[in-house]
Amino acid sequence: MGHFSSAFTRLAKSFATKRSGSSDGCNGREAAEAMAKEAKKNHFMLHSSGTVNVDGSNNFASLFSKKGKKGVNQDCCVVWEEFGCQEDMIFCGIFDGHGPWGHFVAKRVRESMPPSLLCNWQETLSQTSLDQDVDVDIAAEKKQHRFNIWKHSYLKTCAAIDRELKQNRKIDSFFSGTTALSIVRQGELIVIANVGDSRAVLGTASDDGSLVAVQLTVDFKPSLPQEAERIVECQGRVFCLEDEPGVYRVWLPDEESPGLAMSRAFGDYCVKEYGLISVPEVTHRNITSKDQFVVLATDGVWDVISNQEAVDIVCSTADRTESAKHLVECAMRAWKRKRRGIAMDDISAICLFFHSSPSLHRVDATLE
Repeated sequence: MGHFSSAFTRLAKSFATKRSGSSDGCNGREAAEAMAKEAKKNHFMLHSSGTVNVDGSNNFASLFSKKGKKGVNQDCCVVWEEFGCQEDMIFCGIFDGHGPWGHFVAKRVRESMPPSLLCNWQETLSQTSLDQDVDVDIAAEKKQHRFNIWKHSYLKTCAAIDRELKQNRKIDSFFSGTTALSIVRQGELIVIANVGDSRAVLGTASDDGSLVAVQLTVDFKPSLPQEAERIVECQGRVFCLEDEPGVYRVWLPDEESPGLAMSRAFGDYCVKEYGLISVPEVTHRNITSKDQFVVLATDGVWDVISNQEAVDIVCSTADRTESAKHLVECAMRAWKRKRRGIAMDDISAICLFFHSSPSLHRVDATLE
């Protein structure tokens, strides 16, 4: 870990300097981005289909993405093991772009979210450690305090990413955007942040020993009453087209455009003033011995596969390295059965296992 420790030390020191008033505020982000580059160089970070498992870690992640029938694959993923040089941390993120520039938007958010989150997390840590009013002597309060730091960091990160994306002259995000679903595991705590309609589902053991599915996120679609209410209050419109009964979309006040199928996203600035937001829902869960894995997948999976089916598919995969690929392939077959005549969407999944297996290897990346 020597190749990372100095970078993390620089990151921590940058905030101590910032608090003393002698920093321009850029050093922390630069240090975090340098750590991300090092992580990718040393195979602690994966952007492609494959697997990630660092020696000695309990985490094992399997990734797979398959292009649909609508053009370029606008889904993308990232896994960063030992996130921020912390041996007990891992970051997983899955992004589903849409619109003409959607694949560029998704990749940009994928690139910026992990270092930005890391920077804001370290900054929040440095601030709260000096707060004399914080009493975390009780175990439950410590857990809540740790989650509050992550929640604050995520909210700040997502707001900054959306601002930066709007100012990016190389990517046209006016009629294009992306969803973003990510998880940070820190020891036995998992923090989930969701912007859009991708979904996280936990596979956990029931009392009789069978694995059951627990949905950890909300699909933020315009059909949700609280989402529709916000959009309508901002003068946006929510309705279905005649040839898509039951599929509610977000529309401009006076135009049948853009017709977004989600109510939260990065980008899509054409409707940001009309109720679309990029604010994440941030939740947490303390992992128990019954919790086996979590599946993060884009709506290309959930449109045709139920939560329990996904858990059963992953559980039935003999080789963990093939779990995400198996789930995506099952979704592809389900599309052909259930959605005949409809172009298959991009389909992507990450399976994050919480417990180590002696048969797992370190990194096995397979590029499509």
